[in-house]
Amino acid sequence: MATIIVDNKSYTVDERQNLLAACLGHGLNVPYFCWHPAMGSVGACRQCAVKQFKDDRDQSGRLVMSCMTPATNGTRISIDDPEAKAFRASVIEWLMVNHPHDCPVCDEGGECHLQDMTVMTGHVYRRYRFPKRTHRNQSLGPFIRHEMNRCIQCYRCIRFYRDYAGGRDLNVFGSHDALYFGREQDGTLENEFSGNLVEVCPTGVFTDKTFFHHYTRKWDLQSAQSICPHCSLGCNTTVSERYGIVRRIANRFNSQVNGYFLCDRGRFGYEYVNSDKRIKRALVRPERDRAKPAKPEGVPQVLEMAGDRLRHARGIIGIGSPRASLEANVALRSLVGPQRFFQGVDEQEHQLISTILSILRTGPVPSASIRDAEQSDAVFVLGADLLNDASRLALALLQSIRQQPMERVDELKIPRWDEAAVRNAVQDRRGPLFIAGYQHTWFHEYATDTYFAAPDDIARLGFAVAGTIGQGAPSVPDLTGEVRELAQRIGDALTHAERPLIIAGTGSGSQATIEAAANVAWALHHQGKQPRLSFVLPECNSAGLALLGGGSLNGAFESIRRGQADTVIVLENDLYRRADQAKVDAFLDTAQTVIVIDSLEHPTAAHADVLLPAATYSESDGTLVNQEGRAQRFYQVFVPDGDVTESWRWLRDLARAKSQEVDGLTGVATWGNLDDAVSATAAAAPELARIGEVAPSARFRVVGQKVPRQSDRCSGRTSLISHLTVHEPPPPVDPDSPLGFTMEGYRGPLPSPLISQFWAPGWNSIQAVNKYQDEVGGPLRDEMPGVRLIEPVGTKAPHWFTAMPRAFQPSSREWLLLPLPAVFGGEELSNQSPAIAERISPPFLSLHPSDGARLNLEDHITIDLALQGTTYRLAVHLESSTPVGTAGISLVPELSGMRAPAWVDLFEAIQTERTRRVA
Repeated sequence: MATIIVDNKSYTVDERQNLLAACLGHGLNVPYFCWHPAMGSVGACRQCAVKQFKDDRDQSGRLVMSCMTPATNGTRISIDDPEAKAFRASVIEWLMVNHPHDCPVCDEGGECHLQDMTVMTGHVYRRYRFPKRTHRNQSLGPFIRHEMNRCIQCYRCIRFYRDYAGGRDLNVFGSHDALYFGREQDGTLENEFSGNLVEVCPTGVFTDKTFFHHYTRKWDLQSAQSICPHCSLGCNTTVSERYGIVRRIANRFNSQVNGYFLCDRGRFGYEYVNSDKRIKRALVRPERDRAKPAKPEGVPQVLEMAGDRLRHARGIIGIGSPRASLEANVALRSLVGPQRFFQGVDEQEHQLISTILSILRTGPVPSASIRDAEQSDAVFVLGADLLNDASRLALALLQSIRQQPMERVDELKIPRWDEAAVRNAVQDRRGPLFIAGYQHTWFHEYATDTYFAAPDDIARLGFAVAGTIGQGAPSVPDLTGEVRELAQRIGDALTHAERPLIIAGTGSGSQATIEAAANVAWALHHQGKQPRLSFVLPECNSAGLALLGGGSLNGAFESIRRGQADTVIVLENDLYRRADQAKVDAFLDTAQTVIVIDSLEHPTAAHADVLLPAATYSESDGTLVNQEGRAQRFYQVFVPDGDVTESWRWLRDLARAKSQEVDGLTGVATWGNLDDAVSATAAAAPELARIGEVAPSARFRVVGQKVPRQSDRCSGRTSLISHLTVHEPPPPVDPDSPLGFTMEGYRGPLPSPLISQFWAPGWNSIQAVNKYQDEVGGPLRDEMPGVRLIEPVGTKAPHWFTAMPRAFQPSSREWLLLPLPAVFGGEELSNQSPAIAERISPPFLSLHPSDGARLNLEDHITIDLALQGTTYRLAVHLESSTPVGTAGISLVPELSGMRAPAWVDLFEAIQTERTRRVA
């Protein structure tokens, strides 16, 4: 630690920081533009100037850029020195020379870092009276609006997009003061993290186009903390609404999870909440008459009819969901009983996740957070397509490849925050990143080595790597020389690393790949290393659902087929995405009563005898468990209209309707609010015992006050409904959380899960997060980043996995059909968002060119392909990275019911070849 003197006051700081970060960490106001805590310093904007003095006798000093000056012990500076203040005001003045006077109509208005810094420097009058420089704006796709005239040339956008996120289609053109930040020509930004430009840009050059379509002033938004439901990583978000419409998603800082950034699916996939396909009314179908459509009825009548059917049922089973909250799944389990609760996933997925849980429960290697992944100095990815299945984790690995080259930076005594000097020293050096998979993406360009093969061969490579590390791990005897050399290189790199990371997942459907990843991690542990494991799971609560236990869908189907039950309750799950259509049809037709609780229309909901409208994540409170086993809380943003309510409340009401008793209620029927649901969930499984620690209870108050969801600049309750009445109704009551649907309440320091918006006097933009950290870029003050439910229980690895698959052998007539995940189109909820829908690629079949020649198929033609009882029209992509003997099929909405991996006779399945090329 070091001591610096700022305006004659002493502060203790981390000597590894620069002066700007050190001052901001102590709550001092120093304006800046180009610096970003995740991207370091380049000294481009000159806005953070301060006066530095040699010692206490130096009366003149010199101007320095605080972002480029180390916080060494004894450093003496002044922020308030007149010369420094005048210099900073002059910088703002020349930055504003060409900036338009459009704050009242700018999407960034009221949350603009440029506005904040202009006020902070005291620049209030524009002397420039000549024509401004102007630019033509570009069309950058469905996510981002472009207004180049607002640019102040801070270079943040390019540094994030190209240097941090690996994008290549956004650049800077021109020189001096005639710079243009954009694409070579109009077109959609291709990078999966382009939406972060909205928050990275300190002005309104890049703004959220989806927000623009239903824009409202930032201070009138009602917001709450949430968790992204679109993959298993559990990124933290802030959801904002007005007039019952979700308007936008913003990143919410969590030092252990997503940090400062989100992927585009997480940022722009929210509009399914506003979809016309939302279920808003409770519907009921006449008993034993499925020819008639379900009709809306009052909630009491629907519950009465549903309760009557439940009372007379021969047996009731419940099908849970990996996208429903823990509390909702526990409520269903309580209603039907643990023996009749099924997880709502197919047998293969059920087995894979069970294996992963067993590895994390019994093994000595902990699971990795996204933060752990960023700090890893050697990474081995086995079979997982991170860019499409877990994008934010892929972004973390782009930072991990810088860890090992940083040793050279430290040798040269270059501060790690000095980004320009660091990149000059590192050049093209990258740390070890080995990727084994079967689908090529641009992410592979950053790998040290890549290996494209069928899942069995990927698993064999993993087992071979574990064998080269030694310590008793079984080896693979019949490898080719090339693969053996690759395994040796990977093993050597992992062994020489201090923080190696092994990543696998369920996407390929390979049990052996998961077991091989465990062997590699355990072998490294035997070597005295500190490895981490990361398993990518299919959905946002896959881990939480697995912790509850329960059978797979096959067990549910068998219960109905054998007559052990005749009534089924389906919780937030479209079964047609989980199993073959014929099986699901038979299951639903055999059941006497089908009760579906969900938020969106889908084929399973169309078969419901009773359909109950569920609240989405922005309309409810609950807990999700991400892929590392971290439980996190999400909160309701607004009260939905219609009959919509939380799934667990529907299940509680069904339990009460079934019992017909006022006294003597048990289980879920006794739940009154979320605290009751959390308590019951904590008792449902040993690993869930600590979920009450995730966030404060609904009883939490500070000086007797709740925490407001609205900003203190909100236009007020009366104006919200002025088109209906001038009277001010009382705000809705929230019994489930410490948050209030109002602008009144406590606004001081809070536990981090309750911070609905980052704001401080003079800091209206997202940069205000600095004011909530003791050290800029570090954890939030009193941060509660979630509770890790699964930790290693021992120091010794269990028995090695030894069931190695044989080498993959292509068939003469059949191809192994492999699923190809898609970041846009591969997830059920985000597909309903118009902006995401624009980015969904047409369905395609990927083949190796030699297989295409065998089938007489040319690249980019379309074919009709009959698979699993359905005919699909697909484009043909001939890719050299596709393993010979396999066929990759894109998991876009048109193919959501496709079951893969599976063997398919393509000679027979290809019904028609079309010579028309795909554009």
